[in-house]
Amino acid sequence: MVWLLATACGLIVASLYYAQTLVGPISAATGLSPQAAGLIVTLTQAGYALGLLFIVPLGDLVENRRLVFIALLAAAAALALAAASHSGALFLAASLGIGLGSVAAQVLVPFAAHLAHEATRGATVGKVVSGLLLGIMLARPAASLIADHGSWRLVFGIAAVLVAGLAFLLRAVLPQRVPSSALPYGRLIGSLWHLLRDTPVLRRRAAYHAGLFGAFSLFWTVAPLMLADAPFHLSQSGIALFAIVGMAGAVASPIAGRLADAGHTLHATAAALLLGVASFALPLLAPASRTASLALLVAASIALDMAVAANLVLGQRAIFNLGAEVRSRLNGLYFALFFSGGAFGSAAGGWMLATHGWRAALLTGMALPALALLYWISEAVSGESMSQSQLPDA
Repeated sequence: MVWLLATACGLIVASLYYAQTLVGPISAATGLSPQAAGLIVTLTQAGYALGLLFIVPLGDLVENRRLVFIALLAAAAALALAAASHSGALFLAASLGIGLGSVAAQVLVPFAAHLAHEATRGATVGKVVSGLLLGIMLARPAASLIADHGSWRLVFGIAAVLVAGLAFLLRAVLPQRVPSSALPYGRLIGSLWHLLRDTPVLRRRAAYHAGLFGAFSLFWTVAPLMLADAPFHLSQSGIALFAIVGMAGAVASPIAGRLADAGHTLHATAAALLLGVASFALPLLAPASRTASLALLVAASIALDMAVAANLVLGQRAIFNLGAEVRSRLNGLYFALFFSGGAFGSAAGGWMLATHGWRAALLTGMALPALALLYWISEAVSGESMSQSQLPDA
């Protein structure tokens, strides 16, 4: 069951990233101007953010299997609409729908935590998150390769069929989970502010991961542009292969889960943040040799992916320990907060690369986990315990 949930999360969240490497051909086919082309990714992420805040919390209110089924059917319909779109407006509407429906993955992660025993919850969440991260990392190279040998429409068509099939499979095999909360929807959404205000663990873990996810988003915005330029001059397929190699970092997820189960969250967090900083130091130290520089970039991508994978699991393990009755709301808030770090990292990376060059972009990426590490020091000095934090009334 755990590996099914991991595969499902990876397949679902991949839908958010297919368009990122296909913006050019999509824009040409649908008549979107260069200025409007950026809205493809923006609206997908906006739909996801809205879903995190307004759909994922329903996991604490309505039967989870039914919620996942409806969200996945909506995502499949939006993917099919994207594949068939011949106008820019229609594709942008589909992009928003893809983001909204893809939040089903963030209902499944706390669902997996609910199924696990307390002693193995971190390891279980780690396995599911490893699948989610593999989906993120594989989506862009897979989309590039399929589009190179077929078309961008084929990418979205295949995704629509897979997500629709997944919806019916999960409805057939998942056990029912009916939450105990009887809050009206309005009060459920209103409780998000109280949870954010009164749950220091959530704020701290979101801040840590915003730094790392911002660095991750910056790296994967900048790296393909660097690899396509001198001295590397990699083809689209070469860049896709580079991204696939970076997926090795996802192995850190179950390891981090076991460390969290053993009570080592504080020190494992420091290790993840330090690894994030070090991953940007590697390409900055690269010699003039093209081969050596490329090897260091590959090592940096694996190290950064390991740091992000580990820290994500550590954060989710910490917030899921706060109580089963609010897991979906906490998870939605957690993702919404650190995704803002990712949006900042992508924007900052592109701007720094264009205006100050790749070294400045990499230094910016290094600064993000470094700032999170400084924040971690305040936790280490104060001796604050993640596991003993109290859950506010919500």
